[in-house]
Amino acid sequence: MPDAVTIGETLLRLTAPPGFGLEQTEILRLEVAGAESNVAIGLSRLGISSGWISRLVNNPLGRRIANKIREHGVDVSRVIWTSEGRVGLYYLELGQSPRPYQVIYDRAGSAFSQIDPDEVDWDYVRQAKLIHLTGITPALSPSCHRLVCRAIEEARSAGLKVSFDVNYRSKLWSLEEARRAIQPLLQAVDVLFCTTQEAMQILEVHGASEVMLREIARRHPGATIVLTLEEGGALLWHEGQIYIQPGYPLEPIDRVGAGDALVAGFLAGFLQGDPLQGLAYGVAYAALKHTFIGDIVWCSRSDLEQFLRNQHAHWR
Repeated sequence: MPDAVTIGETLLRLTAPPGFGLEQTEILRLEVAGAESNVAIGLSRLGISSGWISRLVNNPLGRRIANKIREHGVDVSRVIWTSEGRVGLYYLELGQSPRPYQVIYDRAGSAFSQIDPDEVDWDYVRQAKLIHLTGITPALSPSCHRLVCRAIEEARSAGLKVSFDVNYRSKLWSLEEARRAIQPLLQAVDVLFCTTQEAMQILEVHGASEVMLREIARRHPGATIVLTLEEGGALLWHEGQIYIQPGYPLEPIDRVGAGDALVAGFLAGFLQGDPLQGLAYGVAYAALKHTFIGDIVWCSRSDLEQFLRNQHAHWR
Protein backbone atom coordinates (compact mmCIF):
# COMPACT_ATOMS: atom_id res chain seq x y z
CA MET A 1 0.00 0.00 0.00
CA PRO A 2 1.26 3.53 -0.69
CA ASP A 3 2.81 5.64 2.05
CA ALA A 4 1.01 8.77 0.80
CA VAL A 5 -2.43 9.17 -0.77
CA THR A 6 -3.70 12.29 -2.50
CA ILE A 7 -7.28 13.08 -3.51
CA GLY A 8 -8.25 15.69 -6.08
CA GLU A 9 -9.15 16.67 -9.61
CA THR A 10 -6.69 16.52 -12.49
CA LEU A 11 -7.32 18.49 -15.66
CA LEU A 12 -6.06 18.45 -19.19
CA ARG A 13 -3.83 21.50 -19.63
CA LEU A 14 -3.72 23.13 -23.06
CA THR A 15 -0.69 25.40 -23.32
CA ALA A 16 0.28 27.91 -25.97
CA PRO A 17 3.97 27.59 -26.98
CA PRO A 18 6.36 29.99 -25.22
CA GLY A 19 6.16 33.40 -26.83
CA PHE A 20 2.63 32.83 -28.17
CA GLY A 21 -0.64 34.09 -26.73
CA LEU A 22 -3.80 32.00 -26.62
CA GLU A 23 -5.45 34.33 -29.12
CA GLN A 24 -2.47 34.07 -31.44
CA THR A 25 -1.38 30.43 -31.36
CA GLU A 26 -2.46 27.71 -33.78
CA ILE A 27 -0.94 24.97 -31.62
CA LEU A 28 -1.78 23.90 -28.05
CA ARG A 29 0.36 21.42 -26.14
CA LEU A 30 -1.66 18.83 -24.19
CA GLU A 31 -0.49 18.09 -20.64
CA VAL A 32 -1.98 16.39 -17.58
CA ALA A 33 -2.11 18.77 -14.60
CA GLY A 34 -3.59 18.74 -11.11
CA ALA A 35 -2.20 19.89 -7.77
CA GLU A 36 -2.80 16.61 -5.94
CA SER A 37 -1.62 14.37 -8.78
CA ASN A 38 1.44 16.62 -9.21
CA VAL A 39 2.34 15.90 -5.59
CA ALA A 40 1.71 12.17 -5.99
CA ILE A 41 3.93 12.10 -9.09
CA GLY A 42 6.65 14.10 -7.37
CA LEU A 43 6.63 11.76 -4.37
CA SER A 44 6.80 8.70 -6.60
CA ARG A 45 9.70 10.12 -8.59
CA LEU A 46 11.50 10.79 -5.29
CA GLY A 47 11.09 7.19 -4.20
CA ILE A 48 8.01 7.51 -1.94
CA SER A 49 5.12 5.20 -2.81
CA SER A 50 1.99 7.19 -3.57
CA GLY A 51 -1.61 6.74 -4.65
CA TRP A 52 -4.01 9.19 -6.27
CA ILE A 53 -7.79 9.06 -5.95
CA SER A 54 -10.13 10.95 -8.26
CA ARG A 55 -13.25 10.56 -10.38
CA LEU A 56 -12.82 10.37 -14.15
CA VAL A 57 -14.99 9.87 -17.20
CA ASN A 58 -14.29 6.51 -18.82
CA ASN A 59 -13.42 7.89 -22.23
CA PRO A 60 -10.12 8.57 -24.05
CA LEU A 61 -9.56 11.84 -22.17
CA GLY A 62 -10.13 10.31 -18.74
CA ARG A 63 -7.92 7.36 -19.62
CA ARG A 64 -5.23 9.74 -20.87
CA ILE A 65 -5.11 11.34 -17.43
CA ALA A 66 -4.98 8.07 -15.48
CA ASN A 67 -2.41 6.52 -17.81
CA LYS A 68 -0.09 9.53 -17.60
CA ILE A 69 -0.18 9.55 -13.79
CA ARG A 70 0.33 5.77 -13.65
CA GLU A 71 3.33 6.19 -15.97
CA HIS A 72 5.20 7.83 -13.10
CA GLY A 73 4.63 4.93 -10.72
CA VAL A 74 1.58 6.33 -8.91
CA ASP A 75 -1.12 3.84 -7.91
CA VAL A 76 -4.36 4.88 -9.68
CA SER A 77 -6.26 1.69 -8.84
CA ARG A 78 -8.81 3.58 -6.69
CA VAL A 79 -9.83 6.07 -9.35
CA ILE A 80 -13.64 6.12 -9.62
CA TRP A 81 -14.79 5.66 -13.22
CA THR A 82 -18.07 7.03 -14.51
CA SER A 83 -19.86 7.52 -17.80
CA GLU A 84 -21.26 10.87 -16.64
CA GLY A 85 -19.81 14.37 -16.56
CA ARG A 86 -16.69 15.48 -18.39
CA VAL A 87 -12.98 15.98 -18.01
CA GLY A 88 -12.03 19.48 -16.90
CA LEU A 89 -9.73 21.64 -19.02
CA TYR A 90 -7.60 24.69 -18.50
CA TYR A 91 -5.84 26.87 -21.02
CA LEU A 92 -2.50 28.44 -20.18
CA GLU A 93 -0.58 31.30 -21.74
CA LEU A 94 3.01 31.35 -20.49
CA GLY A 95 3.78 34.93 -19.64
CA GLN A 96 7.17 36.58 -19.69
CA SER A 97 7.79 39.86 -17.89
CA PRO A 98 6.10 42.27 -18.25
CA ARG A 99 3.30 40.07 -19.69
CA PRO A 100 1.65 37.94 -16.95
CA TYR A 101 0.64 34.31 -17.13
CA GLN A 102 -2.99 33.81 -18.13
CA VAL A 103 -5.21 30.89 -17.09
CA ILE A 104 -8.69 30.15 -18.43
CA TYR A 105 -10.63 27.35 -16.70
CA ASP A 106 -13.20 25.17 -18.46
CA ARG A 107 -14.01 22.69 -15.72
CA ALA A 108 -17.64 23.27 -14.67
CA GLY A 109 -19.63 20.05 -14.47
CA SER A 110 -16.58 17.83 -14.40
CA ALA A 111 -16.91 14.24 -13.24
CA PHE A 112 -14.84 14.97 -10.16
CA SER A 113 -17.01 17.92 -9.10
CA GLN A 114 -19.93 15.46 -8.79
CA ILE A 115 -18.10 12.99 -6.54
CA ASP A 116 -19.93 11.40 -3.63
CA PRO A 117 -17.60 10.84 -0.63
CA ASP A 118 -19.14 7.38 -0.16
CA GLU A 119 -17.63 6.35 -3.52
CA VAL A 120 -14.09 6.56 -2.14
CA ASP A 121 -12.35 3.41 -0.90
CA TRP A 122 -11.63 4.70 2.61
CA ASP A 123 -10.14 1.37 3.70
CA TYR A 124 -7.40 2.00 1.15
CA VAL A 125 -6.83 5.53 2.46
CA ARG A 126 -6.64 4.39 6.08
CA GLN A 127 -3.69 2.11 5.32
CA ALA A 128 -1.44 4.99 4.23
CA LYS A 129 0.85 7.03 6.48
CA LEU A 130 -0.27 10.41 5.18
CA ILE A 131 -3.06 11.95 3.12
CA HIS A 132 -2.47 15.14 1.14
CA LEU A 133 -5.31 17.55 0.32
CA THR A 134 -5.57 21.06 -1.07
CA GLY A 135 -7.81 24.10 -0.84
CA ILE A 136 -8.68 23.70 -4.51
CA THR A 137 -10.98 20.72 -3.91
CA PRO A 138 -13.52 22.31 -1.54
CA ALA A 139 -13.90 25.17 -4.04
CA LEU A 140 -15.24 22.89 -6.77
CA SER A 141 -18.65 21.91 -5.35
CA PRO A 142 -20.49 21.21 -2.08
CA SER A 143 -19.84 17.49 -2.49
CA CYS A 144 -16.11 18.17 -2.96
CA HIS A 145 -16.15 20.18 0.28
CA ARG A 146 -17.80 17.23 2.03
CA LEU A 147 -15.15 14.96 0.50
CA VAL A 148 -12.31 16.94 2.09
CA CYS A 149 -14.08 16.98 5.46
CA ARG A 150 -14.62 13.21 5.25
CA ALA A 151 -11.00 12.62 4.22
CA ILE A 152 -9.73 14.50 7.28
CA GLU A 153 -12.13 12.61 9.56
CA GLU A 154 -11.05 9.24 8.15
CA ALA A 155 -7.38 10.17 8.49
CA ARG A 156 -7.72 11.32 12.08
CA SER A 157 -9.62 8.19 13.10
CA ALA A 158 -6.96 5.98 11.52
CA GLY A 159 -3.97 7.89 12.89
CA LEU A 160 -2.76 9.20 9.52
CA LYS A 161 -0.93 12.48 9.15
CA VAL A 162 -2.95 15.11 7.29
CA SER A 163 -1.08 17.38 4.87
CA PHE A 164 -2.90 20.42 3.47
CA ASP A 165 -1.86 23.03 0.91
CA VAL A 166 -4.01 26.19 1.07
CA ASN A 167 -3.60 26.65 -2.70
CA TYR A 168 -6.09 29.52 -3.05
CA ARG A 169 -7.46 30.02 -6.58
CA SER A 170 -9.28 33.33 -7.01
CA LYS A 171 -10.86 32.11 -10.26
CA LEU A 172 -12.71 29.38 -8.32
CA TRP A 173 -14.14 31.30 -5.35
CA SER A 174 -14.00 34.54 -3.41
CA LEU A 175 -11.72 35.28 -0.47
CA GLU A 176 -14.67 35.19 1.92
CA GLU A 177 -15.84 31.80 0.65
CA ALA A 178 -12.32 30.41 0.87
CA ARG A 179 -11.79 31.71 4.41
CA ARG A 180 -15.07 30.24 5.65
CA ALA A 181 -14.26 26.83 4.17
CA ILE A 182 -10.51 26.52 4.71
CA GLN A 183 -9.90 28.00 8.16
CA PRO A 184 -11.98 25.32 10.00
CA LEU A 185 -10.31 22.53 8.00
CA LEU A 186 -6.87 23.58 9.18
CA GLN A 187 -7.66 22.80 12.81
CA ALA A 188 -7.03 19.10 12.14
CA VAL A 189 -3.95 19.44 9.90
CA ASP A 190 -0.50 18.05 10.77
CA VAL A 191 1.45 19.62 7.88
CA LEU A 192 0.35 22.98 6.50
CA PHE A 193 1.65 24.66 3.34
CA CYS A 194 0.87 28.22 2.31
CA THR A 195 2.47 31.18 0.60
CA THR A 196 2.95 34.51 2.35
CA GLN A 197 0.18 35.93 0.17
CA GLU A 198 -2.21 33.12 1.18
CA ALA A 199 -1.26 33.66 4.81
CA MET A 200 -2.40 37.27 4.49
CA GLN A 201 -5.47 36.59 2.35
CA ILE A 202 -6.89 33.34 3.75
CA LEU A 203 -5.39 33.01 7.23
CA GLU A 204 -5.53 36.78 7.83
CA VAL A 205 -2.09 37.09 9.40
CA HIS A 206 0.24 40.00 8.66
CA GLY A 207 3.74 41.27 9.28
CA ALA A 208 7.21 40.03 8.40
CA SER A 209 7.41 36.40 7.26
CA GLU A 210 8.72 35.10 10.61
CA VAL A 211 6.01 37.02 12.47
CA MET A 212 3.35 35.45 10.22
CA LEU A 213 4.84 32.00 10.71
CA ARG A 214 4.80 32.32 14.51
CA GLU A 215 1.20 33.48 14.46
CA ILE A 216 0.11 30.57 12.26
CA ALA A 217 1.95 28.20 14.61
CA ARG A 218 0.21 29.78 17.61
CA ARG A 219 -3.17 29.11 16.00
CA HIS A 220 -2.24 25.56 15.00
CA PRO A 221 -0.12 24.13 17.83
CA GLY A 222 1.60 20.90 16.99
CA ALA A 223 1.45 21.44 13.23
CA THR A 224 4.50 21.50 11.00
CA ILE A 225 4.21 24.60 8.81
CA VAL A 226 5.94 25.49 5.55
CA LEU A 227 5.62 29.13 4.52
CA THR A 228 6.87 29.84 1.00
CA LEU A 229 8.31 33.25 0.23
CA GLU A 230 7.62 35.45 -2.79
CA GLU A 231 11.33 36.07 -3.31
CA GLY A 232 12.00 32.32 -3.32
CA GLY A 233 12.82 29.88 -0.58
CA ALA A 234 10.72 28.88 2.41
CA LEU A 235 10.45 29.00 6.18
CA LEU A 236 9.74 25.90 8.25
CA TRP A 237 8.14 25.72 11.68
CA HIS A 238 8.77 22.38 13.33
CA GLU A 239 8.63 21.53 17.03
CA GLY A 240 8.86 25.16 18.10
CA GLN A 241 11.81 26.11 15.89
CA ILE A 242 12.07 28.17 12.71
CA TYR A 243 14.33 27.02 9.88
CA ILE A 244 15.12 28.99 6.73
CA GLN A 245 15.96 27.66 3.25
CA PRO A 246 16.86 30.37 0.72
CA GLY A 247 15.76 30.02 -2.88
CA TYR A 248 17.92 29.63 -5.98
CA PRO A 249 18.56 31.97 -8.91
CA LEU A 250 16.10 31.08 -11.67
CA GLU A 251 15.67 31.42 -15.40
CA PRO A 252 12.09 30.14 -15.48
CA ILE A 253 10.57 28.40 -18.48
CA ASP A 254 7.29 27.40 -16.79
CA ARG A 255 6.54 28.14 -13.13
CA VAL A 256 3.18 26.32 -12.94
CA GLY A 257 3.43 23.40 -10.53
CA ALA A 258 6.38 24.77 -8.56
CA GLY A 259 4.33 24.92 -5.36
CA ASP A 260 3.33 21.28 -5.79
CA ALA A 261 6.97 20.38 -6.36
CA LEU A 262 7.88 22.05 -3.08
CA VAL A 263 5.17 20.06 -1.31
CA ALA A 264 6.37 16.78 -2.83
CA GLY A 265 9.99 17.48 -1.95
CA PHE A 266 9.15 18.42 1.62
CA LEU A 267 6.88 15.42 2.19
CA ALA A 268 9.57 13.10 0.79
CA GLY A 269 11.83 14.16 3.64
CA PHE A 270 9.06 14.43 6.22
CA LEU A 271 7.81 10.90 5.59
CA GLN A 272 11.33 9.60 6.16
CA GLY A 273 11.54 11.40 9.50
CA ASP A 274 13.67 14.36 8.39
CA PRO A 275 11.72 17.62 7.95
CA LEU A 276 14.93 19.63 7.50
CA GLN A 277 15.95 17.45 4.60
CA GLY A 278 12.40 17.90 3.34
CA LEU A 279 12.81 21.68 3.44
CA ALA A 280 16.01 21.46 1.38
CA TYR A 281 14.42 18.98 -1.02
CA GLY A 282 11.26 21.06 -1.41
CA VAL A 283 12.93 24.36 -2.25
CA ALA A 284 15.35 22.67 -4.66
CA TYR A 285 12.63 20.61 -6.33
CA ALA A 286 10.53 23.75 -6.80
CA ALA A 287 13.49 25.52 -8.39
CA LEU A 288 14.03 22.62 -10.78
CA LYS A 289 10.34 22.63 -11.73
CA HIS A 290 10.79 26.08 -13.31
CA THR A 291 13.05 24.50 -15.93
CA PHE A 292 10.46 22.06 -17.33
CA ILE A 293 7.41 22.71 -19.50
CA GLY A 294 4.32 21.19 -17.90
CA ASP A 295 3.42 20.61 -14.26
CA ILE A 296 5.79 17.69 -13.66
CA VAL A 297 9.40 17.79 -12.41
CA TRP A 298 11.22 15.29 -14.58
CA CYS A 299 13.87 14.61 -11.92
CA SER A 300 14.58 11.58 -9.77
CA ARG A 301 15.85 11.64 -6.19
CA SER A 302 19.41 11.11 -7.46
CA ASP A 303 19.02 14.09 -9.82
CA LEU A 304 17.76 16.21 -6.93
CA GLU A 305 20.57 15.17 -4.61
CA GLN A 306 23.15 15.84 -7.32
CA PHE A 307 21.69 19.33 -7.76
CA LEU A 308 21.99 19.95 -4.01
CA ARG A 309 25.59 18.69 -3.94
CA ASN A 310 26.48 20.96 -6.86
CA GLN A 311 24.89 23.96 -5.14
CA HIS A 312 26.74 23.19 -1.92
CA ALA A 313 30.06 22.93 -3.77
CA HIS A 314 29.37 26.19 -5.61
CA TRP A 315 28.66 28.20 -2.45
CA ARG A 316 31.24 26.52 -0.19
